[in-house]
Amino acid sequence: MTNRRAVEQWIASVRVVGVVFAMLEVGLISKGFPAGYQTAAWTLTGIFAVIAVAFFLLARRAGDDLLPVVGFGALIFDAAVIGAYATIFSYEYGNQTRWATIFAVVEAALRYGLRGGVAMPVLLSGFFAFNEWWRARQFGPPRFLWERVTFPSGVLLLTGLIVGWLVSRLDFEARQGGERASEAERLRDALGRRVDVLEAANRCARALGSSLEIEQAFGAFIREVRGLVPFERTAIVLVEGDAARTIASAGRGATKVFPPGSAGPLRGTVLDRVLGGEVVVRRELAEIEYPEDQLLVDLGLHSELVAPLLIGARPIGMISLSRVDADAFSAEEAELVSLLGRLVATAVQNMRAYEAERHTVEELRRLSALRADFVSLVSHELRSPMAAVIGAARTLQARWRTLTPEQREAFLALIADETNRLAALVGDVLDTSRIEAGTFSYIFTEVDLTRLVEDAVATASVGQDEVRVRATIADRVPRVRGDRERLRQVLTNLIDNAIKYSLAGDEVEVNVQPENGIVRITVTDRGPGIPYDQQRLIFEKFGRANVPGGSKPGTGLGLFIARSFAEAHGGTVEVHSAPGEGAKFTLSLPVGSDPAL
Repeated sequence: MTNRRAVEQWIASVRVVGVVFAMLEVGLISKGFPAGYQTAAWTLTGIFAVIAVAFFLLARRAGDDLLPVVGFGALIFDAAVIGAYATIFSYEYGNQTRWATIFAVVEAALRYGLRGGVAMPVLLSGFFAFNEWWRARQFGPPRFLWERVTFPSGVLLLTGLIVGWLVSRLDFEARQGGERASEAERLRDALGRRVDVLEAANRCARALGSSLEIEQAFGAFIREVRGLVPFERTAIVLVEGDAARTIASAGRGATKVFPPGSAGPLRGTVLDRVLGGEVVVRRELAEIEYPEDQLLVDLGLHSELVAPLLIGARPIGMISLSRVDADAFSAEEAELVSLLGRLVATAVQNMRAYEAERHTVEELRRLSALRADFVSLVSHELRSPMAAVIGAARTLQARWRTLTPEQREAFLALIADETNRLAALVGDVLDTSRIEAGTFSYIFTEVDLTRLVEDAVATASVGQDEVRVRATIADRVPRVRGDRERLRQVLTNLIDNAIKYSLAGDEVEVNVQPENGIVRITVTDRGPGIPYDQQRLIFEKFGRANVPGGSKPGTGLGLFIARSFAEAHGGTVEVHSAPGEGAKFTLSLPVGSDPAL
């Protein structure tokens, strides 16, 4: 009821502000009223002001039982007043006054949730029809336009659905919060008689919150629990899929029986039972009931208290305490450990959230750095060929008649080479965008890899003469199903990279070998090699390795595109390298069916 009164008081305050706005609109802003319309507007404004003040007072003084009636009456009044203003101002074609009905929709949604947010637009659709009929009849042309009825009705319905859903959701969350608050109150009252125990539990909670690192937080927590609920062994276990993983343990056999980090099956264990939400007190472990019981008995333990780790009502694991004596745990201790289970669950959730957030921040930071590097690289890669093209073109334009035919050919060749370089750069960027969007298309046919490799090697040899490119192709290389152009692009990228990082006089070897239903194409160079810790980076978007002698020009997209194309064919691109020993890239393609099928 407090929330309802707050809503009514807020709406009443907004309504009073609306009176001031209406006075300004009628008295100062609006011009050209038809005969009698300004008088009607002032009369309406006066009524509006008087009733707005009345509702303002009622919202503060009316009893709780009258508030729903006051709210309903205020809603009807607001809708009627807005409709009256919209009808008066319909003499101005295109006047936006009727859009003020959105306030009535929001008001209905605030009071009645989704039902109010839907009902009010439906009722107002009749008003829009009347308003348009009145405008066409009194002030037309244009004639009656249905879109002036359907469009605002649709917009208001969508608005009502959104606001109504949000209000309903907030009410639901508030109810849930109230239920949880009630549960906390009952728990607090029950533990109020044991102040010392509660303080000890608080110390445990502080221990859990002392660090976001699991080992440190649970080490401090277990030390506090030992003084609160004495034990010979304790363990905290989380559910991960169909397995149970121990994240902390202390006491007897902590390093031998289910040590931290160990995982085991979930089904048929005591954890499987605890996931139902119940606290399990086991009086005698020697009466073997679960597979792990014998291990605990061998440690000399005979009783166990197991409580679920609960986030709300959702169990995520368990906390267990074991003692040497049989039937050693009381009902009060079971209740207290149940509370500790909730504290542990909250701490685990916080730690997981922190870890996920930290990984996200690190990944965003890495991507931001890569993007910055990419922008810098692309800017440089674009600027260099553009400068060359512009310089050559201006030279040809200014000195065409004085240049010899050979010089003209040289300038034109430079323009062609740099333009091709620009086209390749733009092509890589576009290919990357389409790959990420999942819109890249392939045309699969029978591809002769022997011919494809020979063509790629020949093209690489013709384009430069400093590095020799040699192909070794096995006999009877089977054809594969693939997109010939994309496979050529992969090979060209691997060979060009090998040439780029080779010294003059070196040799790049291309080897084609079928093996167990797979054709492997390896491209080997004798360049500076790639550090092991950067061999994953080079296949990422914008990724570039720091190699001895400095990186070569490039955008860091080529190998990302090559691996994406290979995976689209059901294959892989892998690298084997070490600093100073060159690099060997291997393209593996399956022989057989169409990967797209």
